Amino acid sequence: MKNRTKVILGALGAAAAANCVHAALYKPEKTPAIELQPERCNEERACEHISRALQIPTISNPDKNLVDWSQFERFHRFLEEAYPLIHEKLEKEVVLEASLLYRWKGKNPALEPIALLAHQDVVPVAPGTEDDWTRPAFSGYNDGEYIWGRGALDMKNHLIGVMEAVETLLEEGFEPERDVYLCFGHDEEVVGSETGGAKAMAKLLESRGVHLDSVLDEGGAILPVNVKGFFNGYLAGVGIAEKGYADFEISLESKGGHSSQPPKHSGLGEMAKVIADLENHQFKAQVMPFVVDLFDAIGRKASYPARLVLCNLKALMPLAKQIMKQIPPAASLIRSTTGVTMASGSPAANVLPQKTSIVVNFRAMPGTTIEDIEKHIHKVVRNKNITVKTLKSKEASGFSSTDSRAFRVIQSVTAANHPNAVVAPFLVMGGTDAWYYEGICEHVYRFSPFIADTKLLLCTHGTNERLPVNSVGEAVVFFKRYVRALASE
Repeated sequence: MKNRTKVILGALGAAAAANCVHAALYKPEKTPAIELQPERCNEERACEHISRALQIPTISNPDKNLVDWSQFERFHRFLEEAYPLIHEKLEKEVVLEASLLYRWKGKNPALEPIALLAHQDVVPVAPGTEDDWTRPAFSGYNDGEYIWGRGALDMKNHLIGVMEAVETLLEEGFEPERDVYLCFGHDEEVVGSETGGAKAMAKLLESRGVHLDSVLDEGGAILPVNVKGFFNGYLAGVGIAEKGYADFEISLESKGGHSSQPPKHSGLGEMAKVIADLENHQFKAQVMPFVVDLFDAIGRKASYPARLVLCNLKALMPLAKQIMKQIPPAASLIRSTTGVTMASGSPAANVLPQKTSIVVNFRAMPGTTIEDIEKHIHKVVRNKNITVKTLKSKEASGFSSTDSRAFRVIQSVTAANHPNAVVAPFLVMGGTDAWYYEGICEHVYRFSPFIADTKLLLCTHGTNERLPVNSVGEAVVFFKRYVRALASE
């Protein structure tokens, strides 16, 4: 018995020692090196232009008749005034009502072009919340620490950053080898629009025989992360795919009548069971390769005690999956999500509903189709008398490779600015205009090179949306280096 105990203890000790060695060798993979030179950036001008851009309420709406197109015209005039060289040297087209398509001709037409995307439109401020803002939502106020306003993070900061980079490159006499397209949609916030600007621009390029080398749009950001004993640095998530989107209306018919003689369950009571069925039967969780790559990249830069665990990531993934399922933001990375968002019943307090409806928003993982979602609804809801109607939908994107020239440039330029940053692939939860370009490009990435903590990102589409002033210069330099690296060969 003693000998057996010694053998077990010896084996455990050997395993622990091996694990310590494994953890010590579990270090970051080398970031591909690219030649970077010091870049000039007029940070003061960039901040001023972001501030001015935020003062123009380019609000999109699903009903085009409700859009104030004069604000988009005003925004276009502002861009012409702010960026004279771009409007002198680049070809510009207005597509549909207000989307902007710029073409910077390269010297070698045999090379595939690159495209940088952004959208001009913003979401409205929720009625009744206007006075909740520290600074007015369309003031563009710069207090030296933040630039305040709707669109500061989503995404006039990104659009102006791209324009500043291109204008500065033109000022410096840079000439690209390949064409560079700037594609600025006007209705990205109208999810799944069949008559949207991004779709029209992508189709226009396709009709001209254009196939893009790469696309860069909004998506990830640079997040400061400081967890004592685990990791202290930046996490830069590069979106290599995005989830699908679907709004389904689910309805039930019931007898109705006077509320003084109610049945055991009114239409709303029956609908409550439908909601419970949907929420209690979530989609199956699946750890896709990008999740493993994300945690692996973090693990390799984590503090040594944490590396003891994370170096055995693959073996621990089943446990990690169970933990992630309990944390909504983490769960959204490994499964399609179900969110019951709207409900309607009777038009009066003393009338039982004859028709009860809910709207459920689904965000589908790549590989899960809109048809799959509808089948799921009918499968998990016990009441087979429901009527299911698709209101709006957009399929999930495919995955772009992390082994591409564009991804390596994003990785290298970000790492050059922040040597302790983890640059890793991730899945974008929302929708972007980049989705429409998949037909003419295999390398589609979603990354906005602005530093913003999680607290700030939660203000996107909400009250007190604002951009840190100290993130602007670095973002412009990123875009300059990105264009210089990808368009020079």
